[in-house]
Amino acid sequence: MTIRVLVVEDDPVAADAHALYVGRVAGFKVAGIAHSRAEAVRALERTDVDLLLLDLYLPDGHGLALVRSLRAAGHSADVIAVTSARDLAIVREGVSLGVVQYVLKPFTFATLRDRLTRYAEFRASAGEASGQDEVDRALATLRTPRVTTSLPKGLSGPTLEAVTRTLRESAEGLTATEAAAAVGISRITARRYLEHLVTAGRAVRAPQYGQIGRPELQYRWISTVR
Repeated sequence: MTIRVLVVEDDPVAADAHALYVGRVAGFKVAGIAHSRAEAVRALERTDVDLLLLDLYLPDGHGLALVRSLRAAGHSADVIAVTSARDLAIVREGVSLGVVQYVLKPFTFATLRDRLTRYAEFRASAGEASGQDEVDRALATLRTPRVTTSLPKGLSGPTLEAVTRTLRESAEGLTATEAAAAVGISRITARRYLEHLVTAGRAVRAPQYGQIGRPELQYRWISTVR
């Protein structure tokens, strides 16, 4: 059974990337993209949706306010929150409203694929549990992170976020040297993070010609769904 996902994200670039990621996971289908709370409500009125991939900071209201209104209206779609917010009070409130997962920005395709796969496994659980152990295993499927979603050794989340933001804001793309200068890290370190974004499907690279000596690679953020 295909799980229909509504991507709710105000940043068009991020929305396209998230939709691209969802479309690459077997068993999932993008039902639509909304850039605001109002657009999400309209999309839910005309489209059957099983899961919201929800940014919490929307231009016309907080994402959890959208979830509260959906629950009040009897809408049962599950929610995976996608956010840069690290406030545990918000996390607790989200759990009380039925948010099943939190994914912190920026994240890789592998991270989201893991969350979606575990959500699908949990959703597919059926029948009556034989006891507490089986209930615990079902919840563990949803909640327990797999080691494979961690960043490669030597890479940190905050630095990845800084490199990602810098690359996204550069319309012409960046070389490792330029990224290093902008973020305040070494060229070698910048290149490792840029290569990680390429491997994750978030960026592309190409040789930059026109200068004396060996051409340097230029990295560009993938801004549209192919």
